[in-house]
Amino acid sequence: MAPSLGSAIMDKGLRPSVRLGAFLRTVGVRDVDGAWKQAALRRIPAVARALQTETARVLQGRYSAGRVSDALAQAAAELRQALTAAASPEEEAANRALAVLNTGPVGLAEMAADILTRSLRPSLRRVINGTGVVLHTNLGRSLLAPAAARRVAEIAQSYSNLELDLETGERGSRYVHVESLLCRLTGAEAALVVNNNAAAVLLVLSALARGREVVVSRGELIEIGGSFRIPDVMSQSGARLVEVGTTNKTHQRDYEQAITPETALLLKVHSSNYRILGFTAAISREELVQLAHQRGLLAVEDLGSGVLVDELPTYGYEAEPTAAASVKAGVDVVTFSGDKLLGGPQAGIIVGSRQAVEKIRRHPLNRAVRIDKLTLAALEETLRLYLDPQRAWAEVPTLQMLSLPKDELRRRARGLARRLRAALGQEARVEVVEGSSQAGGGSLPAVEIPTWLVALQAEGLAAHQVEERLRRGDPAVLVRVQHDQVLIDPRTLLPGDDADLAAALAAACGLSE
Repeated sequence: MAPSLGSAIMDKGLRPSVRLGAFLRTVGVRDVDGAWKQAALRRIPAVARALQTETARVLQGRYSAGRVSDALAQAAAELRQALTAAASPEEEAANRALAVLNTGPVGLAEMAADILTRSLRPSLRRVINGTGVVLHTNLGRSLLAPAAARRVAEIAQSYSNLELDLETGERGSRYVHVESLLCRLTGAEAALVVNNNAAAVLLVLSALARGREVVVSRGELIEIGGSFRIPDVMSQSGARLVEVGTTNKTHQRDYEQAITPETALLLKVHSSNYRILGFTAAISREELVQLAHQRGLLAVEDLGSGVLVDELPTYGYEAEPTAAASVKAGVDVVTFSGDKLLGGPQAGIIVGSRQAVEKIRRHPLNRAVRIDKLTLAALEETLRLYLDPQRAWAEVPTLQMLSLPKDELRRRARGLARRLRAALGQEARVEVVEGSSQAGGGSLPAVEIPTWLVALQAEGLAAHQVEERLRRGDPAVLVRVQHDQVLIDPRTLLPGDDADLAAALAAACGLSE
């Protein structure tokens, strides 16, 4: 069902039974089983009549006459499609259409107005995240810290020294703006940044192992969102995959037996989005490094959702491998994401030995996957926050949300519940319940983060209907649905979201705040 039809109905603020009854009384139909659909189809107003309404005349003052006529025709087509597809007048699609028909040409003109408004609305727009999934992949994962967002705006609106050495006046490197920060934060000799971590892995393998063998444990041949598979990336790089061990157990002897004169490097991949539990064994990065260097090979580690801080256990989470720990262990090249748990923009970060990173930097593929100036600006400012870990935890939204105390979440949930009760009155039952959040984004898998939720049941509407209306609203609101309840997690709500959320729920329930 097109959002315009739903918007037109919600603007009326009518209940399904009221809408249907009013319409049937208007047309004099009693036998709804057989006659309702044909009667409704005949009631669709002509475009010419709708053009005579005041709403259409206002629209023609804003848009061309042709665009207004086209929008009216589209509105009529949406009504016709909704009615034709409905099996009964009780279906929500039919109810929505019947409510528009009950207002005649004016209703059609209002639908056209909504169609025209939507045609100018950006496709990429704000969404209120009430799901409690901090790094929601479909919602863009990490939010930028305010300082990083300001830097992006500044660089976007002005010229910059992206590739200019201001000291010498000669051409410089774009990577210099973040390399020293990354080296300082990780202890690496050199660093390079590309547009995402998949590109980082592809570039590393292309530069260091093309035409040669790469040894990796079967238990680390991961697939993450968007069908990113380590074997596929390796194939594209020109490297040859050599699998060792089993899904749950890989020993050092497995690597030793797989090494041949054709081997270029040993690869370790962090299982960012899953865990293998029980009867397991894996080689440590220190053992991998020692073996690789004994055989004259490189040791490479893909951390996936890498972190720059080691205080996660302080907030009740399992320790995640940090880039600094990998570098300290002697890994020659480490790759990880700039967003996810780091909390910056989407980027692929490569740190390691000067010799290896320089070889990667010179590879032709680097040009194709290089980072742009806005991402660089956001990443540089995010990394600057990590120079003071306490400031990073306070200002990087990802870390801030993950570290929220449960008592604070309960306070926020209670405040939101009070606002929603005031906005919805008797039209919904609102309560505060315990629940869990998730890190998301392939980070901290299987970790249920304790939280408090606002649970809502709307009068006369199923939870999935409320969810659909919220998702299609402006701003769009995403919530969870469980046991026919709408669940809202305050962990991922931003300042100012509460008021907009209350207004969106009031509209979804056919009310006004």
